[in-house]
Amino acid sequence: MNIDLSGKQAIVCGASKGIGCATAKQLAASGASVTVIARSHAALEQLCAELPRSEGQNHHALSADFSNPQALRETIAAHVDGNGPFHILINNSGGPPPGPVHTAGEDAFIAAFTQHLLGNHIMMQSVLEGMKAEGYGRIINIISTSVKLPLKGLGVSNTIRGAVANWAKTLSGEIAEFGITVNNVLPGATSTDRLDQIFTGKAEKQGKTKQQIIEAERAIIPAGRFGKPEELAQAIVFLASPAAAYINGINVPVDGGRTGCL
Repeated sequence: MNIDLSGKQAIVCGASKGIGCATAKQLAASGASVTVIARSHAALEQLCAELPRSEGQNHHALSADFSNPQALRETIAAHVDGNGPFHILINNSGGPPPGPVHTAGEDAFIAAFTQHLLGNHIMMQSVLEGMKAEGYGRIINIISTSVKLPLKGLGVSNTIRGAVANWAKTLSGEIAEFGITVNNVLPGATSTDRLDQIFTGKAEKQGKTKQQIIEAERAIIPAGRFGKPEELAQAIVFLASPAAAYINGINVPVDGGRTGCL
């Protein structure tokens, strides 16, 4: 299938590395104009320079801090006013630190709720009217397979990701009539800095080497390997395309078969 997103404008959050970076590149390669968002402006500027670009494509770098809702709201509103409308929104933010839920402090939940759910909500509201006017919208949230089956040692993340999934499902039923879909992509173990941090933490906690942890984690994946950010990006770009117009309100695991439920 040849996905052509020419004439579409996309916003990709958490685009400085990992899945977000791969998604920005694939969207641009498919013809979309892409605004990349993260905290590190220098990394975003470098990414913008590397994005595929043909006639009619304009890419932008926008630094924003999702831990500050008011500043985020002002930053994205100004950008949308000057460069909108946007047709595609990829909500993506790094997961909360690992740890058991019973020892987590209140601040950990508040910080994660602010960064993930409130951040996604602000981003959605900033582009919604433009999507309605265009009769085309794709809101895709990159969350976690934990919304289907909670992952051990990720207590705060399991909790907040579940809240985001239900926010998205509710939203999908409210705005579908305007030609806007809302879906969640659930990455399994994917070769990113985040996965490396999790493995390092598990090794220290369990008194094992990181390689032992890696081998044990790989063994529970039917595909026998970790995912690549580019493989997640392919699924995300499909959901962003016209071909996915009748796919709405679902969770799409991209995990090599690891999740033990339908």
